[in-house]
Amino acid sequence: MENKIETSAEYAEAEAMPRCHEVHADPDSEPCEPVVPETLQRPTTGKSSAQWAYERLIIYIQNFEKQLDATQEVAMGFVGGGVGVLRIQGMGYFDPDMVTFYGVDEAGARTQLVQHVSQLNVTLRAMPAVARDEPAHRIGFRLAADLESKPE
Repeated sequence: MENKIETSAEYAEAEAMPRCHEVHADPDSEPCEPVVPETLQRPTTGKSSAQWAYERLIIYIQNFEKQLDATQEVAMGFVGGGVGVLRIQGMGYFDPDMVTFYGVDEAGARTQLVQHVSQLNVTLRAMPAVARDEPAHRIGFRLAADLESKPE
């Protein structure tokens, strides 16, 4: 059995249970009270930084999509590098520390962004749905369903 020395911060972080807390200026705004899949209701022990970031992003995306109307879809804006906005069509992670986003940019070009978790900064944006005659795509709900279907 290998002994691993952890700092107290690393130990506390690994044992943290997922929780969400928000305060908004508008008293009528809905605070973060996401439906947390069972796979995320356990301590983070054994999860890579990439998996942990991926799972929390799913909850944020799903929560954001709940606020959109039928004519809007979720997109992400990225900090730095001139990437612009990406209409999210897929998301994944590659252990131990990479997260990837698939979609199309504002010009309609297929795009994949691969990012280290330490550099992860995204802005969720409401964008008009591409096809007005079809329902808006809700990637957050598909991602959450995928989490529920996979055993830890």
